[in-house]
Amino acid sequence: MTEAKTNAELIRCPWTGIADAEYTRYHDEEWGVPQADDVRLFEKLILEGFQTGLSWLTILKKRPNFRQAFHDFDAERIARFTAKDKARLMADAGIIRNRLKIDASIDNARAFLKLQDRTSLAAFLWGHIDGRPIIHERQSFKEVPAQTELSVTISKALKKEGFRFVGPTTIYAFLQSSGFVNDHLVTCHRYAPCAKLQRAFKAPTLKANAR
Repeated sequence: MTEAKTNAELIRCPWTGIADAEYTRYHDEEWGVPQADDVRLFEKLILEGFQTGLSWLTILKKRPNFRQAFHDFDAERIARFTAKDKARLMADAGIIRNRLKIDASIDNARAFLKLQDRTSLAAFLWGHIDGRPIIHERQSFKEVPAQTELSVTISKALKKEGFRFVGPTTIYAFLQSSGFVNDHLVTCHRYAPCAKLQRAFKAPTLKANAR
């Protein structure tokens, strides 16, 4: 009988090469798992925007601080942020102190709430792929693109809704991490489990009055 592999022996996607426990946990438990919760999707969009020009590990390590600073990504509270709140965030060393990104997060909260008047963010996003996750069969990390036609389309759709810092590359990273696409390499120990979750996933549907 073959013994189960230890955590260190498991094969993972090459981008997890940094020996960091939190990065490994993120890859093994979150990355590629299909997500339908509006708050968590909104959080990921905001964090991916803050990640622009930085490493995801930097954001991941600061995520608890972001959650505290942004009231666990309560869009209604963020949308009401004032100049005083902006000053508080700019003084918070626990997050990324970038005024443009902070301003964008407030605008994105307002866009998110406006969109929810018609439909959920989850349904809006999943509707672009008819609710069916895209399961790739990547053999090498060299096959993984920085952006795709899908990420360009969704980027344009989000910008039309008023979202900022949602360029095609940012959105493709978002689609990968939130399970819209499966870009684990086929040799990765998380490829098959994520593919199974994606095949069983029931995506939310657009409301009848959504457009």
